[in-house]
Amino acid sequence: MSKLIKPVGYEQLMTPAQTEQGIKQIKDFFQANLATALRLRRVTAPLFVQRGLGLNDDLNGVERPVSFPIKDMNDTVAEVVHSLAKWKRLMLAEYDIQPGYGLYTDMNAIRGDEELDNIHSLYVDQWDWCRTITAGDRNLKFLKSIVEDIYAAIRRTEYLVCETYPQIKPFLPEEIKFIHSEELLRMYPDLTPKEREDAVCKAYGAVFIIGIGGKLSDGKEHDLRAPDYDDWTTLNEDGYKGLNGDIMIWYPILDRAIELSSMGIRVDKETLLRQLELTGKQERQNLFFHQKLLRDELPLSVGGGIGQSRLCLVLLHKAHIGEIQASIWPEEMRRECAELGMPLI
Repeated sequence: MSKLIKPVGYEQLMTPAQTEQGIKQIKDFFQANLATALRLRRVTAPLFVQRGLGLNDDLNGVERPVSFPIKDMNDTVAEVVHSLAKWKRLMLAEYDIQPGYGLYTDMNAIRGDEELDNIHSLYVDQWDWCRTITAGDRNLKFLKSIVEDIYAAIRRTEYLVCETYPQIKPFLPEEIKFIHSEELLRMYPDLTPKEREDAVCKAYGAVFIIGIGGKLSDGKEHDLRAPDYDDWTTLNEDGYKGLNGDIMIWYPILDRAIELSSMGIRVDKETLLRQLELTGKQERQNLFFHQKLLRDELPLSVGGGIGQSRLCLVLLHKAHIGEIQASIWPEEMRRECAELGMPLI
């Protein structure tokens, strides 16, 4: 498999039983820490939403959602969620959650168009979270404080894992580096966006890349983002556009950067209209979710998703996400992984 990274000299540090125990320990400990740090309460999430309401996450705008007709609703089409980026904001309003508090949930998704490799699977599990904010919180300083709280929870979880399993050694740096995607372009003008991520993460260990979705000075986006949840056009205090970003770390086992979280301050009315126009998606203004936002029926918010299997992958020092979760893989990939000492569940 051409997309499969084959780490040289890879050895599993844990038995299958220890791995299962470690997965549960990480998930239980991290979500409790996340909820405490950001003042979040858990809510129950849907596996699918109704098509045509504007609730599903569009990701990069090209992925096809898994869908099916509902017999008892005259074959109304339901879509398996890509993520709960917009649904969470509806719940903030539904539960009347006040500024400074929020919610999180276990999000399970199926992404049939995912390109399968060491860190990408058809099955996606993440902690989706969202918190109500005030207009005064819509700034880069506030966003950075949230990022630091999340990163601190990740490092506390790493410490617990290493205390429980001494054969696993910590590798995450104490602090996370903040850098804008435009600064990355200027630092590495001859590299692709993914190569820039590798270079900066290898240099600093952990990085929050700000400003994902808007065009940079070379006329290209660092990466694509849907226009109707993250704010990637507002001018921030650093003089660059964007109040969103990705938490990324350098992962020595795979010798590459890995994204652990995509997050940001969510669009307000003005930003939504601006970003819909920039992407030629003005017709979305008439959808259920967008109408509620434009009528001021949804609170201002900050939110994101944190990959559960991916966090377990890096903290348990695994080489393939299929060592963490049960999914479907090409038989050729299964054979190669078994030969490389990383058998897939």
